[in-house]
Order: sequence, then structure tokens, then C-alpha cells
Amino acid sequence: MLQANSLTYRIGPKGLLQNVSLTARPGEVLAIVGANGAGKSTLLKVLSGDLKPSAGEVVFEGKPLAQWPPAALARRRAVLTQQHTLALAFQVRELALLGRYPYFGGQPTAHDHAVVAAALDLVGLRQLAEREYPTLSGGEQQRAQLARVLAQVWEAEKGFLLLDEPLTGLDLRHQHHTLAVARQLARRGFGVIAVLHDLNLAAQYADQVLMLHQGRPVASGTPAEVLTPDYIQLGFGIEVELLAHPSLGGPLIVPTVNMPF
Repeated sequence: MLQANSLTYRIGPKGLLQNVSLTARPGEVLAIVGANGAGKSTLLKVLSGDLKPSAGEVVFEGKPLAQWPPAALARRRAVLTQQHTLALAFQVRELALLGRYPYFGGQPTAHDHAVVAAALDLVGLRQLAEREYPTLSGGEQQRAQLARVLAQVWEAEKGFLLLDEPLTGLDLRHQHHTLAVARQLARRGFGVIAVLHDLNLAAQYADQVLMLHQGRPVASGTPAEVLTPDYIQLGFGIEVELLAHPSLGGPLIVPTVNMPF
């Protein structure tokens, strides 16, 4: 389990996060939603340990995150960031193999290569394994990065994935495929925390939702509890109507007003 207890993060006098708490459990997908600048990516960076909170604490598996040895933490949780800068023209297979570095000291084993192949299969890139990463489309690059983090925690028991806008650059089919992978991992006992922009996708795939607004929590709970017209108005400043989905049974979130621009 990964817990955030009353997190605050400041840069100088500006508070980017203020008193944010959450509990992410193995076997569940937790979506973090909110308008641009709400603090979603900052929260994920604090949860991953990339940023140190100004106040509050992150606890992973009952132990403060700061007390985890880096190698042990890397074998239990993986992080997909928004920005991916590569100085070298790695092949897709080589990029995914980077996720196995916490497991071998010298050369990767046959097992490491098998895990990479399975991860590439899962994201639909096995046929592009020998392609150089810079020659891929933006969406293909995003899927290659997802394969890397999947390979990192492939065998972890109750492992965690932290995904910052994992749908960036993906077409409709691969957006749903990526979230279906997240749900598959949750069924295997993983915990998944994902920053999402599309509220309808959050409603369809998440077990729990945390909505932020200007660094503060607006609501947390199940999609039905959080993705209401009132909370969406508070979090996004737009009026919506909830319609019954024609086949899935859940709600469809539809804006009801024209924006004044």
C-alpha cells in the first residue's frame, strides 16, 4: 500500500500542494484528475520520491519512502514520467531492457530478455523491437516507455506503477489499450496510480479517483462519488451533465455550456 499523509509542497512562498492525503491499494487503479496546474504531476513526483515534501510524509508498504534503499524501491515500483529525454538512439528492445537494470549487475540474463519481450508484447510493440527509438511516432515512444516500466516491476508482488499522463500522444485505441493493461495489472495485484485528463476514461477504468484543484483535494472516493456535476464544477470550472452510458452502465460526462471564447 502507498499512502500520502497531509502532503504539502512549496516553492518559496507558493504552495503547489496543500494538505493532500491518499491511499493507493494493491489491486486498484487510482486516477488523479484536475485542471491544468492543479498539482497532479507535482503530487506524482512527491509520491515517487523525486520531490521531497515540505510537510507530510509518503509511506510505502508501512515504511517511510525516504527509508527505502533505492535498489529495493526500484524493484517494487516504477514511474512513467511525462518527459522522456534520450541522448542515445536506443533500439526499442534496449530501451525496455533499461527497466531490468535493478535485477542484474553485469549482463542481462535470458530471463531478463524474456521479460522485455513479454512487456513489448503487452504494449503491442514486439514487431518494432529493433527500431531505433527516435524513429518512432510520439504514441509509439510512449508505449515503449510503458514497456520499460512494466519490465521493471514485472515480477514484483503487489508492485506499484506511477503513471504521469500515460495517454499522451496515444490514439483512441491505444488509450483504451493502455488503461486495459493497467486494469490487467490491478487484477494481478498491482497498485496503479495514473494522472488522467479524460474524466470519462477515469470513470470507466479507475477504482478510486482523487480530484485536485489549485493544489488542494476537492474530493476522493469511487468514480461515482467524485465525478459529479458539483465536484467537476469546483475542480474544472465547467458545468456538465451525467448521462447513462448506453452499454457500460456507468456515466458519460458531457459539458452543457459553451465557453465564452
